[in-house]
Amino acid sequence: METSAAMTGHDHPQAFADVLQRHAGIVFKVANTYARLPEDRADLAQDIAAQLWHAWPKYDPARSVSTWMYRVALNVAISHVRVQAVRQRHDMVPLDDGLHDLVDAAAPDHESEQHLRLLQAFIARQPPLDRALLLLYLDERPQREIAEILGISEANVSTKVGRLKQRLRDEL
Repeated sequence: METSAAMTGHDHPQAFADVLQRHAGIVFKVANTYARLPEDRADLAQDIAAQLWHAWPKYDPARSVSTWMYRVALNVAISHVRVQAVRQRHDMVPLDDGLHDLVDAAAPDHESEQHLRLLQAFIARQPPLDRALLLLYLDERPQREIAEILGISEANVSTKVGRLKQRLRDEL
């Protein structure tokens, strides 16, 4: 559980700013996963931050702030994808190089770059819920936290991760 002095007065704007700054990586990971173009990622990150601010008064400090942030960010991102799908008449938003933050690619060689591109393409083809699940899984979030963020059971998380891994193996 993440608690801090900044969170004790969670109705204070500075407390929100501190939490947002400390966990900004969550916002950017989600935005990078759900938006392809840099300007779209920036817009989505701003939308996520605005929704986090709107939801801040309802945040329960007894819960993990990162779990709360992921839940809000993913809901905003999934809604963004749905709106884009209606506008563009398709349901896929490809990933860009933002996945580098999710996969440790220290000193990447040609082969690991190729694997990363294949992984990006695989994730981009997944429906929004599976994309969110993969994002959280690659971010090494505990199964219980993934279940809480996505609003599904831990058993469902385990089953979905297993199926996604098998699909990935089959495609690669």
